[in-house]
Amino acid sequence: MKKIETTLSTLLRDIGAFYIPKLWHFLSVNGIDLGEGKIELQWIFSAYGVKDEIVIYYVLSDYNTPVPSLVSLIPSAIMGEREIVDMFGLTVDGAESGLYLDEDSRTHPLRGES
Repeated sequence: MKKIETTLSTLLRDIGAFYIPKLWHFLSVNGIDLGEGKIELQWIFSAYGVKDEIVIYYVLSDYNTPVPSLVSLIPSAIMGEREIVDMFGLTVDGAESGLYLDEDSRTHPLRGES
């Protein structure tokens, strides 16, 4: 596994330079609450035809900073982006809330108390 730190301002450029659809499968975007209003966001890729070759791009951020969408590069990223909107209460460019939670669900259930 290779983990590469990036920033929200360079995320599209960095992943755009790396991502070749015939070589890499986009698995997921993931969030990890770090406490005190901080979050680690991860974009996870797996190499086609290579066992256990995983690349994770990650960003350390806060809950108030908007996250750029990867949909222009990876259309299927919309599902993971909508999930982190619902689960963490983040703002992701172009991603709406309301996909994963029922109306009576606890809002932002994976967001830690800060």
